[in-house]
Amino acid sequence: MNFFMVLLILFFISLFEGFLERAFSIGKSVTGFPLWVIEISDRPGEIEAEPAFKYIGNVHGDEPVGRELLLRLANWICDNYGKDPLAKMIVNNVHLHILPSLNPDGFSVRKRNNANNVDLNRDFPDQFFPLNEDLSLRQPETTAVMTWLRDIRFTASATLHGGALVANFPWDGTEDKRKYYYGCPDDETFRFLARIYSKSHRNMSLSKEFEEGITNGASWYPIYGGMQDWNYIHGGCFELTLEISDNKWPPASELPTIWEYNRMSMLNLVASLVKTGVHGRIFSLDKGKPLPGIVVVKGINYTVKAHQAYADYHRLLTPGQKYEVTASSPGYKPKTTSVWLGENAVTADFILIPEASSGGKLLRSNCDCNCGQPLLTHFFTDTYNGITFTLVVVVAFLCFLLQRRVRFNLWKQRQSSRRSITI
Repeated sequence: MNFFMVLLILFFISLFEGFLERAFSIGKSVTGFPLWVIEISDRPGEIEAEPAFKYIGNVHGDEPVGRELLLRLANWICDNYGKDPLAKMIVNNVHLHILPSLNPDGFSVRKRNNANNVDLNRDFPDQFFPLNEDLSLRQPETTAVMTWLRDIRFTASATLHGGALVANFPWDGTEDKRKYYYGCPDDETFRFLARIYSKSHRNMSLSKEFEEGITNGASWYPIYGGMQDWNYIHGGCFELTLEISDNKWPPASELPTIWEYNRMSMLNLVASLVKTGVHGRIFSLDKGKPLPGIVVVKGINYTVKAHQAYADYHRLLTPGQKYEVTASSPGYKPKTTSVWLGENAVTADFILIPEASSGGKLLRSNCDCNCGQPLLTHFFTDTYNGITFTLVVVVAFLCFLLQRRVRFNLWKQRQSSRRSITI
């Protein structure tokens, strides 16, 4: 069954099940073959205040197992949306994108590299060495992925490879090109995500070569220009490199078994975006509207950006720890809260207060209730009569109502079962 027939079947299945998926191309290969993406969501093609996940397969043309498994994954989710709680949760709460084949040209001739004989997993800008800085020399498949990440803000992702059985996490290289464990700022979180895949797999966690079936890339063998590190640094996306089959090109008869071994791992990794971590939105107190900003966690040198339109953020973290989370935005006072992250996700919404300039005027504040400090000072310095006092009370009460309204709107928007706090 060819790729286009699979897409057609998925479309009709989705119509029958009561939701839609869509297929679109993010670009073309060297020979002009479209790089098709399957998007699965209860609102495909729309932007929502929820995390997005992407799977990419067939980065190397001679590793087709990932391509086949991703087509099966798309079909399974669509077919089981009305029957399986996990499928329904993913569709309703995650924007899932699946690119079955990044290297269709290499696949067609059963070779590792693309039609220009370039290894696509060595073609991304590198943090340690000035590789691939010339945009005109970058491969079209690489450029397509980089543009894709500028258009869609992915929370996490994974690429599917073959030739081993292990879940690989950053960093993939070292500063001196030597082989040793070199963890990124979110090393604990990446180990947690890698274990989700490994322990859900039929036998990956039983590996005698890799403890728990996971490995730091640089401690296995360093690479440079890889997609994984670039995603984390430039895309704000937590990416794993999954080696899902010891045999790069197994007989077709083995695919059903490989699929069953990997199915729950693939599903659970996507579901982890909803089941754990700290999620929320940032709002302005003066307007009560979404406020683009950033979120940082004390002790971890990594910044997560909130969405420009909906101001939602999704911060993946290792469960079983206490975290100090700070939200900030230019012109507003940052706010910090302590969050105990248990086995379930936590929702932490932030309401930021405008900063005051040296002249006492509020920055970015258009509050209709005129509840700023200059107004109060004016009242108390000009007169002390009872009328003024009454007006101050009224103003304070109106501000109180405004904040209550913001909190109530947040409560109405929250439809998940996460533990929720507003700061």
